[in-house]
Amino acid sequence: LVNQLPEANFILLRHLFGVLHHIEQNSSVNQMNAFNLALCIAPNMLWLPSPTGPEEESRSTKKVAMLVQFLIENSVEIFGGDIASLF
Repeated sequence: LVNQLPEANFILLRHLFGVLHHIEQNSSVNQMNAFNLALCIAPNMLWLPSPTGPEEESRSTKKVAMLVQFLIENSVEIFGGDIASLF
């Protein structure tokens, strides 16, 4: 699905996850592993299109956090091995 994104969106996503991957690689120092990063950033990345109840929002947030965590943990495979060289 990532490869089907418009080029500008792919580049932005690649850079974002490059930064998140870099932060996660230093989690022994900063305590920000992929799970913690996902919890922080997921609510700002994707959300439900219309207001729903708190239970549905909670389920949605957990699903998005799992997706973000997966993307962080697998960013090298998804976005390419040179993702660390973006900075």
